[in-house]
This record gives sequence, C-alpha cells and structure tokens, in this order.
Amino acid sequence: MEGKVAIVTGGASGIGAETVKTFVENGAFVVMADINDELGQQVATSIGLDKVSYHHCDVRDEKQVEETVAFALEKYGTLDIMFSNAGIVGGMSSSILKFDVDEFDNTMAINVRGSATTIKYAARVMLERKIRGSIICTASVAGFSAGCAGHDYTTSKHGLIGLVRSTCSELGAYGITFVLPHLLYLEH
Repeated sequence: MEGKVAIVTGGASGIGAETVKTFVENGAFVVMADINDELGQQVATSIGLDKVSYHHCDVRDEKQVEETVAFALEKYGTLDIMFSNAGIVGGMSSSILKFDVDEFDNTMAINVRGSATTIKYAARVMLERKIRGSIICTASVAGFSAGCAGHDYTTSKHGLIGLVRSTCSELGAYGITFVLPHLLYLEH
C-alpha cells in the first residue's frame, strides 16, 4: 500500500479506526471520515498527522461525501481506495410488530445510501483518472442470513450486498476492484 491514498468512512472508531492504523502501517495516506469530530481528531493525532487527515463527513449527506473526496484529492492528489465502513446497527427490536420506520430509514440512509454515494464519488475519480482502485464496503453475516440481527440492520446489509454486486458488474470493466468483507458480530 506504499504511497496509496485511501478514504475510510466511519474511521474514528471500531473497524474503521483499526483499518486506518493498518493502512498507515502499510504505507498508505488516509483521510479518516466520520461524524465524531473530537474522537476523529484524537485518533488521527495518535496515528500521526503526517499520514492521516481527519475530515468531518456524515454519509447521509451526499454533499459531504463529495466534499470528502475533493478534500482527499486536494490533500494527497489522488484516490486509490475507498473503504465505505460507516454504519449503524439500527433498531434492535426483533419483532416486526415493534418496527420503527424512522429508525429503519436512518439505518438505510447510513448503511446503504451512504455506501452508494461513497461508491459514486470514488468511482468518478477513479474513472476520470484511469485509476485501477479498490472499493471496499463493510458487509455482515446479517447480509447473507436472517435472524442474527434486527430487521433494520439485516435489510440494510442485504441491500448493501446487492448494491456492491450491481456496481461491481458496471465498474469492474474499468479495473476497479470491489471487496465485500462480511464480519461476524464480536463483543469486545
């Protein structure tokens, strides 16, 4: 990854923060994007501001995603990797009878629409500049089987897998590689 430039959404904590550290340890420059500004700044500082830049980004807002990609280009001159990792669990009710539509809409906005916009803006840059980049979207076992998470999360991860499959069939012809890691829920 030496000299590669990556954006990691949801980069201030959890899987995102560990990914930022791993990318930097392997030579990449990273734009850490998140909504938790204080934590994001702390994590970026602890890793090293010579390799990590924090940028506020709420993936529910397409304009903020576009601005984050523009920030990466301005700061580092290119974009090789988009790791669309921002996500939430959503409503935890296991019963459709207690389903909260507002929670569902928010979960879909972050987990699916947010990934769609990160793919859109990263792909535009990669196609314009003929970059054979990588787009990574965090999936879940819940996207492959039902009953292991709430309805919001399960539906969003099924949708994300469909989104990645669909965009992969379009963008793969241009040498853009897609990675869809599915993760088991582990308590720390």
